[in-house]
Amino acid sequence: MFRISQYMRELHNLVEGAEAVLPPHRKPPGPVVIWNLIRRCNLTCKHCYSISADKDFPGELSTQEVFTVMDDLKGFGVPVLILSGGEPLLRRDIFEVSQRAKAMGFYVGLSTNGTLITRDNIGPIAEVGYDYVGISIDGIEETHDHFRRRKGAFEESMNGIRLCRENGIKVGMRFTITMDNAHELPELLALMEREDVDKFYLSHLNYAGRGNRNRKDDAFHQVTRQAMDLLFDTCWQDVRAGRHREFVTGNNDADGVYLLFWVARHYPEHLDYMRARLEQWGGNSSGVNIANIDNLGNVHPDTFWWDYNLGNVRERPFSDIWQDTRDPLMAGLKATPRPLKGRCGECAYRSVCGGNTRVRAWQLTGDPWQEDPACYLTDEEIGVSGTGERLQMFPYSRRSIPEKYDFR
Repeated sequence: MFRISQYMRELHNLVEGAEAVLPPHRKPPGPVVIWNLIRRCNLTCKHCYSISADKDFPGELSTQEVFTVMDDLKGFGVPVLILSGGEPLLRRDIFEVSQRAKAMGFYVGLSTNGTLITRDNIGPIAEVGYDYVGISIDGIEETHDHFRRRKGAFEESMNGIRLCRENGIKVGMRFTITMDNAHELPELLALMEREDVDKFYLSHLNYAGRGNRNRKDDAFHQVTRQAMDLLFDTCWQDVRAGRHREFVTGNNDADGVYLLFWVARHYPEHLDYMRARLEQWGGNSSGVNIANIDNLGNVHPDTFWWDYNLGNVRERPFSDIWQDTRDPLMAGLKATPRPLKGRCGECAYRSVCGGNTRVRAWQLTGDPWQEDPACYLTDEEIGVSGTGERLQMFPYSRRSIPEKYDFR
């Protein structure tokens, strides 16, 4: 996850005259664990990485098995649990699991489509004390309902956001950008303003599950740049106004490099500091500081590697699985630097983005160390020769690319 607001606030402090002193580099005590507790979902969204459906899936972890894993995670130093699905609110013991996680001292987030948050259950949701509830919004009403494949889903999700806000729960909008909804980003940011939402998370489409099947609909590079420009400008205006909303992105660590280009255009005198700061961040942390446990107990380098199992928590503790570098993928993910190839191997900003999201290269080529085809930066910008054949995101797509979306 790339925390735009955090770095924009640091930049604003520099612009206002603060001394440019790098903070000490802090290594997280353990990985953030995104835990798909259940695969069942009441929706069948186009970009679902878990390919969920409204049915029970056999073999899911029992409550006691979940508790046993939580004990191991706590002992291993895991600071954050993001409880996800499917739709986690369909799991009968979700509040029991959540309350135990809070009592153990985890930062606990709930990742939900929001349609099942109602006045009947907002009380128990508030009682848990979730640190954050993220609700997916894929566009304005018609677009969102199309993505979610159910009419009325937008209003149900927005009702969930309002109920969380009214009950003092930190709530955010989670938006996955594709060619079909990128043009609605300005309207979504305006919606965030009107609804007084705390956080906006823009996710770049990753190639996994139904997201892999629909990768031909991913936002093209120029559209991605325009979207990031809008997000950076909006966040900067927020910071300058003294507001404390959060803007973050995920699944394309080139965003950190692109922010440096934004800094170079607007505040070049602070570019060296910001580059050093973003090198501390280091970009992609799949297999290092981001982990996933699926509904069956299989461990993955992150939520988009569901086709690649590292082990199962029923057979080995998570703490053992996560440290085991006999697996070649884990050895490469944990290596510094990673064994990158192609444009990523030549890139002058590898220390900032960490090679970006490896699963896209793997999905397209079978080689996780090939270049990431979703990098939207030019060869000239990242200092590569451009002599090799560039890996294409859409090898079977002939869709025309709009010259420009109107993001004003």
